[in-house]
Amino acid sequence: MVIIKASKDSEAGVMPSEKLLTEMGKFNEELVDAGIMLAGEGLQASSKGARVKFSGEKRTVVDGPFTETEELIAGYWIWKCDSLAEAIKWVKKCPNPHPDQESEIEIRQVYEAEDFGAEFTPELREQEERLRAEAEKLSKT
Repeated sequence: MVIIKASKDSEAGVMPSEKLLTEMGKFNEELVDAGIMLAGEGLQASSKGARVKFSGEKRTVVDGPFTETEELIAGYWIWKCDSLAEAIKWVKKCPNPHPDQESEIEIRQVYEAEDFGAEFTPELREQEERLRAEAEKLSKT
């Protein structure tokens, strides 16, 4: 997962310029053509979101906006890369998501079924595969 960190502008709802949208569109085309990009979206400001805090059985809803801009996410991609080094290589080609500002993109590996070991029983694997197939059908409708 490639995470684009938020900025004060993205949190204020400032939309990207046509130039940046064009550059990102071209970059996304490169990713798709290379078989790297599986998904990707921009996220609206945290003022339009909420957090649910868990404390034992208790749930508390906290409405946005959230003040820690450097910890927030403005968008993401899901990529399929052979290594962290390959993902880094691609991120280095990315247009600066917040032109004229210092910005940051974080790369995190998504767990695969094998990573969970014996606790991920055959029954749980079967359930996971079934749910993924159902979710994929829904995304195509």
